[in-house]
Amino acid sequence: MATTAATPSYTPFLIEQDFSSYTEAQHATWAELVSRRMPQLARHAAEEYLEGFAIIGLSESKLPNLADITSRLLPRTGWSTVPVSGFMPGPAFFDMLAARQFPTTTWLRKPDSLEYTPEPDIFHDVFGHVPMHAHPVFADFLAHYGQLCAGIESEATLERIGRLFWYTVEFGLIRQHGRIKVYGSGLISSNGECTNVLEGHCEVRDFDLKTVLDTPVQVDKMHKLLFAIESFDQIYESLQRLTESMTNGSAV
Repeated sequence: MATTAATPSYTPFLIEQDFSSYTEAQHATWAELVSRRMPQLARHAAEEYLEGFAIIGLSESKLPNLADITSRLLPRTGWSTVPVSGFMPGPAFFDMLAARQFPTTTWLRKPDSLEYTPEPDIFHDVFGHVPMHAHPVFADFLAHYGQLCAGIESEATLERIGRLFWYTVEFGLIRQHGRIKVYGSGLISSNGECTNVLEGHCEVRDFDLKTVLDTPVQVDKMHKLLFAIESFDQIYESLQRLTESMTNGSAV
């Protein structure tokens, strides 16, 4: 008897990006957002972020076409930038990461919310996240993170492992050429958060997996503590050790 493959959990959230529907005013808002961030990032972003920005062909004047970005990413790291309808539940989000499909919103913040929007928009998702998906080691790390979390049902365990995502993918720092550089999307896309680190208002500790997992996340305040890696191999190898430990039945 023939069997059919199960429908992926994220299928109901997939949409099409109607690129032609973006207005000139929206493209101008995107250009304003990029122009606000690039001077600081040119000096303080990780080399891998800046390289990824060029590789995926992000425009400084026009909103991104997700299909065009995918055509550049797919042959390089196997990742796709996939439009979704909005907030996704954990299982669907993790399944997409495991499949190397990054869920991306298509709406853009209004001109009166340039500094901050509580819900991630296409600027945060694409400008903040996607350039790093062009880096092979980071791309593998993110996919393996999704694979690990997709197999976990315990909310407490997911919250604890989620701290690894928060302090790397969202608010990660790296030491390069003796300086602290930013690569996490929350720092890349936010002038306030990035400046908070660069001006010394945030303690920066060396990345250590156990310490990261022991450090609760605060989403409503500027960070007072973040972690700097030495290389992207470091977080990839840390995730591999965590996965092996959990496979052997050890507590997180």
